[in-house]
Amino acid sequence: MALKKVDFAPGFNKQSVPSALPGQWVDGDFVRFRYTAPEKIGGWEQLTVSNETLPGAARAQLAFTSLKGERYTAIGTTQGLFLYYGEAFYDITPLDTAITGATFDTNASSTSVTVNKTSHNLTVGRYITFTSVTAPPGSGYAISDFTTGAFEIVQVNSANSFNIVMRTNATGNTTGAGAATINPYVEIGPTFQTKGYGWGTYLWGDSTWGTERTTSTVTLDPGNWSLDNFGEVLVATIFNGQTFTWNAGATNPRTIRASTSTSSFSTSANPTASRFTLVSDRDRHLFHFGTETTVGDTTTQDPMFVRFSNQENLNDYLPTATNTAGTFRLDTGNKITAALQGKDYVFVLTDIAAYIIQFVGPPFTFSVRQVGTNCGCIGQHAASYANGAIYWMSNEGGFFMYDGTVKALPCLVEDFVFTTQNGDLGLNFNSSDVIFSSPNSLYTEINWFYPKSGSDQIDRCVTYNYQENVWTTSSLARSTYQDQGVFEKPYATEYTITSTPVFSLISGITNKYGASIYYAHEVGTDQVNSSGTTSIDAFIRSGDFDISARQSALGQTTGAADLRGDGEFIISMKRFIPDFKVLNGNSKVTLLLNNYPSDTASSSPLGPFTITSSTDKVDTRARGRLLAIKIENNAVGETWRYGTLRVDIKPDGRR
Repeated sequence: MALKKVDFAPGFNKQSVPSALPGQWVDGDFVRFRYTAPEKIGGWEQLTVSNETLPGAARAQLAFTSLKGERYTAIGTTQGLFLYYGEAFYDITPLDTAITGATFDTNASSTSVTVNKTSHNLTVGRYITFTSVTAPPGSGYAISDFTTGAFEIVQVNSANSFNIVMRTNATGNTTGAGAATINPYVEIGPTFQTKGYGWGTYLWGDSTWGTERTTSTVTLDPGNWSLDNFGEVLVATIFNGQTFTWNAGATNPRTIRASTSTSSFSTSANPTASRFTLVSDRDRHLFHFGTETTVGDTTTQDPMFVRFSNQENLNDYLPTATNTAGTFRLDTGNKITAALQGKDYVFVLTDIAAYIIQFVGPPFTFSVRQVGTNCGCIGQHAASYANGAIYWMSNEGGFFMYDGTVKALPCLVEDFVFTTQNGDLGLNFNSSDVIFSSPNSLYTEINWFYPKSGSDQIDRCVTYNYQENVWTTSSLARSTYQDQGVFEKPYATEYTITSTPVFSLISGITNKYGASIYYAHEVGTDQVNSSGTTSIDAFIRSGDFDISARQSALGQTTGAADLRGDGEFIISMKRFIPDFKVLNGNSKVTLLLNNYPSDTASSSPLGPFTITSSTDKVDTRARGRLLAIKIENNAVGETWRYGTLRVDIKPDGRR
């Protein structure tokens, strides 16, 4: 038989069985499409000179530049607020209400120190700092040993004392010595989004009075942040909590923590409970979404209520005849789930509807109009703006976009993402608030990182290429992702629950909350971190095709034999000619064969076939009713971009 070129449509199609999808790609990992051809994605390398990692799960990320040209990334985790600057991390986590009157017990030749404070109300794992310190006489410690960096509470002995770990040993024994003020970090929220348990978390009349419930309809929201910048001022809001600022233009800014009163950029008059905040770029108002109807009274928080500041003023929320501060309430939905800046508007999504908020100036300040319904967003960070349009994942099991009109996005991997039928991995809807979406403008992509069914943390990714109009899925797990712009490459965080943070700024830090590693993406071909260089094992697999289906696709006519139906003949493949646009190192091609769709596909007897840049043809002994092709790599330094494949196939006997 003559050689025939085998073409495949770009993108993944997971909406049917492989035997129904000849000429299409049905599965893969760590691949993308460019100019209709699949290729392995770029590698990633750990950032920071000392390979430090952040405590907790990163939930938000924002890159911005000071007026002096200093480039920062703010990263909000479930344990704190941190800066990346100059290849190092800085801790700017806000502090909670100070606790005065602490003393210390020290033990010679030990780093363990007991902190004494009656009714301290602190728990294991809480981070704290000390101020107003008098060092315990005879302990060998100086004031700077307590005031440099922070400490994790590693043990709570009682309601009146707890233990910390110092950076050096004490040289003497002391009891109830010295003095200090304890400054706990603000509490951000749980690492996981879970059901609430305990008293008062289930239906009235269920079980007996005074008995804690083991199941609940109450969901505990995970710790989360919204981050934006007002010029060179970072605005950071804890989900359902307070708003803080950090000023990059201050003197020695990286030694200053975010707070509610930072120079002239105070947020002390801001609402004290908001779902999230956003600075409108065009007109510079600070929006609070799902906030208090009475500022400062957390009991008045309304998940559909919106409050905005006076123009150019982060601290003025009282509407008057001479300012532009104001409020309004959205009507359609139960809660505001996401908000982001569009081209010249603020786009707001509830759990049901979509709204446009557009600046029109006095006396009304903003025009508010509903632009869609039955298109709610699934989570706070599940929407992205790219290429003049808003893209978001819906809580109704699909994807939408807004480019002047709300539209449902056709998606050929929709069942795989949202359902668990027929082997699909699905989505854990009970952990939807950790979903994170971001564009990768280098490759015209929108990524949604999400937890699959049964997982509490992000472990899957679905990607839409808006230029190619194709979808792919992968196991790339990133809890936050920042598009290139301020920095030349995308920066992303990966969370591991079992890792102990490598973070020198907090003494005695443990793995209680896991750690987030910070990567620069689209760098090289491999994963590079403190553990070394490892291969990114990418693959792509085609749907099954049979002899008559391929003959039809190739324009061949075999006469009456085709009347017996697709799959009547066994395929015999004598050889194939690989053609890669890019091939660094080796790639492997596997021919997957089976006789019936319900069979488990097996590799051809001589395969898999290793392809190098000098491979001209490959002889095979492939035989089966259904044939699929898999392209992959599994070694360091390998990358590829597929071109085409020419095969020598013919009908064979049915035995």
